[in-house]
Amino acid sequence: MSEEPENTPEVPAEIPAITETPAETPAGTETPAETPAGTETPAETPAGTDTPPDRLCASPRSPHYDEAVLERGVGIIFEGVERTNVDEYCISEGWVKVAAGKSKDRYGNPLTIKLKGKVEPFFKS
Repeated sequence: MSEEPENTPEVPAEIPAITETPAETPAGTETPAETPAGTETPAETPAGTDTPPDRLCASPRSPHYDEAVLERGVGIIFEGVERTNVDEYCISEGWVKVAAGKSKDRYGNPLTIKLKGKVEPFFKS
């Protein structure tokens, strides 16, 4: 009887290792593995367009945070009035989150309220 754990599956020898290089691709084409991580083409980058993203958050912990777009400067017109205290917005769902006064939660983050209505983001300058 062998002393290997019972739940270890055997790996067939014909499966190639991950470190092997793929077959050559035609000149001028690029596979996703060749594209450096974190880089996108200008057509895919939201900062490269004149339209702000559908959803954006000012908090770095959010999955909707985009530093490049925020550096460019995004303004929000909510219900026909320009708002300067917007923390997060979503165009398709029609809401913005704004700070509720100077109130903080137990972690020191501002308390926010969600206001529903027509959201129109724009790039400043």
